[in-house]
Parts: sequence; C-alpha cells; structure tokens
Amino acid sequence: MAGKVTAWVGWVWFAAFTLIALGLFNITTGLVAVFNTKDVVAWTNSGLAIVDVSTWGWVHLVVGVLILLTGFALFGGAGWARFVAILLVVVNLVTQFVSLPVTPWWSLVVIGLDIVVLWALVVHGEEAERAAA
Repeated sequence: MAGKVTAWVGWVWFAAFTLIALGLFNITTGLVAVFNTKDVVAWTNSGLAIVDVSTWGWVHLVVGVLILLTGFALFGGAGWARFVAILLVVVNLVTQFVSLPVTPWWSLVVIGLDIVVLWALVVHGEEAERAAA
C-alpha cells in the first residue's frame, strides 16, 4: 500500500519551479557569454589569467536548456525526471563552483538554490511520484 501524500510534496513542486528558473538563469548567462566578444580577466594565485568565456557560455547554455526541460518534466511526477534533475543539479553545482572566481555573488545564489532543489528532490521526490500516480 502506498503511503499517504503529505504537504511536503509541495517542496518538489517548488523544486520544479526553481529548476525552470535555474534553467532560464543558465540560458541567459550562457547567451551573454556566447555573444561576448571580449575576454575576461580573472585573478588567480599565480597572477592574471585571460579567459575566453564563449566556450564556457555554451556549457551554461546546454546545461540550462536541459535543466529547463527537466523542470517541466518534473511536474508530471516521472521518476526519470527526478533522477535526471538530481544529476543536472549536481552538474550545475560544479559549473557554478568553476564560475565562482568570475561571478562570485551570482554563483553563490545559484549554489544555494541548487542545494535546496537537491534536498527537495532527494527527501520528498518519491512522495511526489505517488501524488502524480
């Protein structure tokens, strides 16, 4: 017998909305980087590094589109969408950590949102699947 669905399932819907927003954020960041014709100067421990951000922009763009589509699929309560969302959020965490030296405040905000989404999907995701069934 399936367990009772509680109000905690709302966290999964919050995660789906947040995934859509994160996808749009990444798409926007990716597009800005792709169409940026200037190099970015970043400080490293060994001095200055000049970075071409257009390649990194494509990474953000692709990850953003995948996150956006998975966010929409998560509303259907599909188990695969929850699994894919968890994987994509982990990938997004890594990309944001890499972007941390260039956009520290923005990356920290997105990292915080990623952590909340991971918590919602891991802790309450199975309950959302039962609610959709």
